[in-house]
Amino acid sequence: MDNTVLTVKNLTVYRDAYAALQNVSFALESGTDLAIVGPNGAGKSTLVQAVLGILPRQTGDIFVLGQPLSQSGHLPAWVRQQIAYLPQSFLFDRRIPITVAELVGLGWDRLGFRLPWAGWQQRRQAVQQALGRVDGQHLRSQSISSLSGGEFKRVLLAYCLVRPRRLLILDEALAGLDIHSESEFYQMLYQLKQEQGWAILQISHDLDMVRRHCDRVLCLNRTLRCHGAPEVALSPESLAAAYGTELVRYRHSH
Repeated sequence: MDNTVLTVKNLTVYRDAYAALQNVSFALESGTDLAIVGPNGAGKSTLVQAVLGILPRQTGDIFVLGQPLSQSGHLPAWVRQQIAYLPQSFLFDRRIPITVAELVGLGWDRLGFRLPWAGWQQRRQAVQQALGRVDGQHLRSQSISSLSGGEFKRVLLAYCLVRPRRLLILDEALAGLDIHSESEFYQMLYQLKQEQGWAILQISHDLDMVRRHCDRVLCLNRTLRCHGAPEVALSPESLAAAYGTELVRYRHSH
């Protein structure tokens, strides 16, 4: 059985007149947490957006669950449903009078209020189970405007969990959390990765966190500078190759 969830081959992406990514190749398997690290402007978000089909690519191929991503960003619906994405900034007005359960339920499907009764029952059960997996059932009836930053990230993770997924993509999704909330979130991620067999692709500036929690690391600076286990990819030599002479170690200041 092929456990490969994501394959990127010889990917080159241009932004305006310059190559933001050049000839990047890697594969991501089920049950693996892969971190993308590199300096500002290295192409980390460009890579994620290309994988999601948001940005067009000049050359290369991207396969998700063995299915090719078209140049226009199209994937079969059954594949797209296997991908969950948490951006750094979730563009959602938290003043909207909606409860946690209602928000998580929006991840169930896009049919809105046209579900039959049996569908509503299944949806309700899925919401309850998703909140249970992130220890968020006590938040079910709360308005999203009352949530702390850590609670809101937890609810967004439940939103991703309300349907079965194979690939979770995090684009600096934990930015702005305090160290305690971040630690709790990563404990949940680790448990869910073990239970669900998720493949996780995440961008992070926190090299200490990456060293503690991630299985593999991809160092970018427009090209792929190194790729391997944290003890290899985060060695001084590898980091110098990725960050150049202005190597900055991103650490918590708490």
